[in-house]
Amino acid sequence: MGRRRRGQPIHGWLILDKPAAMTSARAVARVLRITGAAKGGHGGTLDPMATGVLPVALGEATKTTAYAMGSAKEYKFTIRWGEARDTDDGDGAVVETSAIRPEAAAIGAALGAFIGRVTQVPPAYAAIKIGGERAYDLAREGRPATMPPREVVIESLEMTEIVDRDHARFVMRCGKGTYVRALARDLARRLGTVGHLASLRRTAVGDYRAADAISLDKLETLVHSGALFEHLRPVETALDDIPALAVTDEQADRLKKGQAVHVLESAPGRVCVAANGRLVALADVKDGKARPVRVFNL
Repeated sequence: MGRRRRGQPIHGWLILDKPAAMTSARAVARVLRITGAAKGGHGGTLDPMATGVLPVALGEATKTTAYAMGSAKEYKFTIRWGEARDTDDGDGAVVETSAIRPEAAAIGAALGAFIGRVTQVPPAYAAIKIGGERAYDLAREGRPATMPPREVVIESLEMTEIVDRDHARFVMRCGKGTYVRALARDLARRLGTVGHLASLRRTAVGDYRAADAISLDKLETLVHSGALFEHLRPVETALDDIPALAVTDEQADRLKKGQAVHVLESAPGRVCVAANGRLVALADVKDGKARPVRVFNL
């Protein structure tokens, strides 16, 4: 029996422009197949209907996905007024209709209530686990769960265009865990009608932006031309908001073995440790010592 191929040791972030009608997990699987990378993950799920920025972590970058997921997100989206759907987006079945169509002034006046720390009830068709089962699985089986409300942060929300009587376009910047589908549903209700998310494009995750994203087709071309590594972001780009700490090679070796090292000029808290410009570990500094919490093999 031949030896099983383990994949290539490729490390870094690839900024994918996810196509519509594809899950985030499938998109990552496609990236792994195209690149031959041994391991991959992503920095924040996009609904299948959505397009745009899906940061894909390869190799050691998978150890930093939580930091990408926690970054601010930017979206451009369209709401369709007058139709509520069971999924709160265009993929679901119509469950309610309304003849009311909000005017531009009313929409603009309503947006302020959705900016800041707001409480959302996630859509019934969500990946949240309820009693050990995914909410969308329960909904598909005809036994939708009662979704617990959650607090999210919406930094900014603007209407950019009235497309026609039934549609309006928006742009939003928000924090982790915000459901744009829930926002579309709730904004429509506040305006005295019903509505759902008709289209969604994520334009940024932290510093990863749509202008820098590549399609799966482009990725195929990059791999065949040998230019993949020109588009691969370093692992540490997901850690830009964390203070940096430089250490010696001897200290780096100790950290990689799980041992604490003495540090002189670092404030307490989480730090990103490097030696000679190479990422070594994430560590917590306390009482003059840096203790590794995540080690990188780069």
